[in-house]
Amino acid sequence: MDRHYVRKLPAMWWLRKRTYLVFMLRELTSVFVVAYALFLMVVIWRADDPGSFSGLFDALDSPVGLVLHAIVLAALLFHSITWINLTPKVLVLWRDDEQVDPRLIAGANYLGWAVASAVLAWLVLK
Repeated sequence: MDRHYVRKLPAMWWLRKRTYLVFMLRELTSVFVVAYALFLMVVIWRADDPGSFSGLFDALDSPVGLVLHAIVLAALLFHSITWINLTPKVLVLWRDDEQVDPRLIAGANYLGWAVASAVLAWLVLK
């Protein structure tokens, strides 16, 4: 039987380099994305009952609810920005023999994000 030596990594190996840290933080923020999506599903589910729906919104209007929403917003912004910044590395486009500028790819993604956010804000706030 051939056994290969597997080097043991310390538990905090991802703190050694900034790129590892950003990667791990982005992966951690995906938990916030899932948790908030589940939270929104609960809000939609409870919207049928006016009593529990108003109680939910009273709880969200409390200082704890506002702080939690601020934390989730920061996590989602970090997740989205780092994800969009990765797209030029994953999506390499060529036009004839020249590579499309990575800033153009990321910029198009930021523009799409801004347009989608503006449309959603318009729909919610009208």
